[in-house]
Amino acid sequence: MKSLYRVYRPKTFNEVIGQDHIIKTLQNQIKNNKVAHAYLFCGNRGTGKTSIAKIFARELNKEVKNGELDIFEIDAASNNSVQDIREIIEKVKYLPVAGKNKIYIIDEVHMFSSSAFNAFLKTLEEPPSHAIFILCTTEPHKLLPTIQSRCLRFDFRAVSTKDIEILLTKILKKENIIVSAEAVKMLSEAGCGSVRDALSFTETVISYCGEKQITEADVIAVLGTVSSETLKMLLDSIIKCDTKKIIQTCTDIFAKGINAGMLIKNFLNIIKIEFIKNPALYSNVFKLFSELEITIKTSTDVFWQFENTCLLACIKQV
Repeated sequence: MKSLYRVYRPKTFNEVIGQDHIIKTLQNQIKNNKVAHAYLFCGNRGTGKTSIAKIFARELNKEVKNGELDIFEIDAASNNSVQDIREIIEKVKYLPVAGKNKIYIIDEVHMFSSSAFNAFLKTLEEPPSHAIFILCTTEPHKLLPTIQSRCLRFDFRAVSTKDIEILLTKILKKENIIVSAEAVKMLSEAGCGSVRDALSFTETVISYCGEKQITEADVIAVLGTVSSETLKMLLDSIIKCDTKKIIQTCTDIFAKGINAGMLIKNFLNIIKIEFIKNPALYSNVFKLFSELEITIKTSTDVFWQFENTCLLACIKQV
C-alpha cells in the first residue's frame, strides 16, 4: 500500500496548496517564454518544493511527446561527490532526447561537498542553452553565495493549518474514513506547516484505529498531544492563579509522554485567541510562552521548564 503522501502528491499546479505566489510566477514565465536557466527552491520539508519542481519540469516539456525522458531527478544526499557532479556536467552537454529543454532537479542540494559545488559552479555560470537546473533545499544558508547568486530564488512558505485542514478533509473523504472536525484540526496543526508531515501523522492514526473512523481521542493517543479543553483549563488556572490546579494539570499532561514542541505550539494557539480578545489580561502569558517556544529547543528538561513558566505566568498575573 502506498503512503497517503505518494498517492495524493500534486500532479498539476492546480493541486498544489499554499504556494500561489510561486505558481503564478512560474506559470507567467512559461507563458511569456522567459524561463531562467537555474532556480533555487528553498523552504521547510513538506511545503511542495520537489512537487512543484516536477510539475514545472513537465510543463516546460509538455509540448513534446516523451518529454519526461529529458527530466532528471538527483538526490544530492547520496550523490554529492565531485565524481557525481562531473557525470552531470558531462551528460548535460548532450542535446535533449525529445524536446528543447533538458531539466535537472537536484533535491537536498545543500548536501553537495564544497569541491562538488566548486565543480558545479562553472556549469551553472555558463550552462548549455537547453539546460535548466532546479535546486531544492531546506538549508539555503549552506549554499555558496556564488551558487545562490546564479539562481532565481523562490522561498516556500509554511502551509497554513486551514489549507492543510481542507486538504485532509478531502483526502479522508476519498478514503471513506469518518473523522471529527476537531481530529482533522489537530492533525493539521501537528503538521506545523508541512503537508507531508500532516499526511504522515494521519496515516499513523489510521493504522492505529484499525477502522474507518478517527476521533480526537485517537489523535491524542497516537501523537501524544493534548486536547483543546485541557489547554483551555490550564490557561484558566493560570489566569485564576490556581497553583494546585496548574501543577496537577501539568503532571497529568507530562505523564502521557506529550510531544513538548507540539504542546507549546498548541498552547500558544489557545493563548493567542484569548490575547486578541483581551490583550491586557493575556499579554504576560503570551509573552512568556512565546519566549519559551524559542528557548525550549536547547532545554534539557522541557517539561520542568514548561511547568515553571506556567507558575511564573501565574505570579505575573498577581
